[in-house]
Amino acid sequence: MTNIAAVGAYAPRFRISADEFREAWGRFHAAGVDEKAVPDSDEDALTMAFEAATRALDAAENPEVAFLAFASTTPPLAEEDLTARLGGMLGVPSDATRHVFTGSTRAGTRALAAGLAAGSRNDGVGLVVAADCPRGDPDSAEDHAAGAGAAAFVLADDGPASVVQRAEYVSEFPGTRFRRTGGENVEGLGVTGYDRRAFTETLAGAVEQLEFEDVDAVAVQAPDGKLPYRAAGALGVGVDEVRAGTLVHELGDAGAASVPLGLAKALSEDHERILAASFGSGAGADALLVEAGEVPVSLALDGDDAISYAEYLRKRGELTSGPPSGGGAYVSVPSWRRTLDQRHRLLAGRCSNCGALNFPPEGACSGCKSMVEYEEVRLTGEGTVEAATTISQGGAPPEFAEQQAQSGDFDVAIVALDGPDGDSASAPAQVTGTDPKSLEIGDRVATTMRRIYTQEGVTRYGFKIRPSG
Repeated sequence: MTNIAAVGAYAPRFRISADEFREAWGRFHAAGVDEKAVPDSDEDALTMAFEAATRALDAAENPEVAFLAFASTTPPLAEEDLTARLGGMLGVPSDATRHVFTGSTRAGTRALAAGLAAGSRNDGVGLVVAADCPRGDPDSAEDHAAGAGAAAFVLADDGPASVVQRAEYVSEFPGTRFRRTGGENVEGLGVTGYDRRAFTETLAGAVEQLEFEDVDAVAVQAPDGKLPYRAAGALGVGVDEVRAGTLVHELGDAGAASVPLGLAKALSEDHERILAASFGSGAGADALLVEAGEVPVSLALDGDDAISYAEYLRKRGELTSGPPSGGGAYVSVPSWRRTLDQRHRLLAGRCSNCGALNFPPEGACSGCKSMVEYEEVRLTGEGTVEAATTISQGGAPPEFAEQQAQSGDFDVAIVALDGPDGDSASAPAQVTGTDPKSLEIGDRVATTMRRIYTQEGVTRYGFKIRPSG
């Protein structure tokens, strides 16, 4: 059976506390949630999936991927195979097997089960990524709990953690949690007893099929900070074990990534026997029993940038008027696609005449000014700031105006991106992941993948830079 060989996880750096909601609304509907993670204006489920996946692949020493699965209830597009974009960002071969799982908070464990069932291929490993950022109406229990995060698992035959048992169970409980066709917000009927019964009975139906006496940690679906503990008795586990696999108190409800994140946390703390139990409204449940050794783990879940409720609404786009009509630097989708090697994979060119690196690898060489054929070179993703400036309110090009309305001022920089042999190539890049005016000339930075802007309904993704570490 294919095993878990490495794990990565990511959560946005911005956090809003329960007290901010209480001050704004006079109440807080998400019991047990102390604070929750809030995506930045240029983040979505796809960029968070990239963050978690790169960490998992780095922990596994960057093997080639032959199977890729992406799970989310909030994909940036309702219809598009997003594994094509995610795979392109990660350098996954074009002939790798790919699957997308959505439509249920069970999607993360469904993707993991599919990856485990697929087995290994001699030409690579499996990569399963779950990322989510649900939302609800502003004064609803669903939105007060709604957080964000992503977890990724590298699967291989020789991995130190194995899923020794798994089961699923379904029972009809319509209306426990749903999102209407064409809608963005999760809803519920708010019938507490009905919701609790659906959650507990369905999870218990899956877990009861497993054979175990005790576990060290339990990663259970967490639509709020109370339901996982209420279900502990029905699952035959204790509250301490539930707490050992729970991140809802600091990240909020991470939807399809909830259980994968809890599993990542439990593996990072070297728990040897872990129960993972996910719930999807409708209602269905998955249960997996994991036996683990020492698993390579890379987590980035800390967030220390507290925001107010007004800032939270801005980042959601509730207080912005949308992009201006007309104007902007129009780049057609076919033209954008021709630059994906540079924007997604940092492919530069080495001049055959003088050896200088050129980024992008086109036109006359920046070193010797010769028109030559370039040798393909992949940059390392790290670099040094050569110049930086801040784009203030009203100064952004029209295509970036909506992002600026959501996030405020942002920096752009010229950065010398490192080549593999100690040389570098200069390129402009937008700064993310830090406050404006915080970067200085000479600072070391690293690239990440974020949304650039959206035109004609198609989001352009590309690299941005942030402080190293």
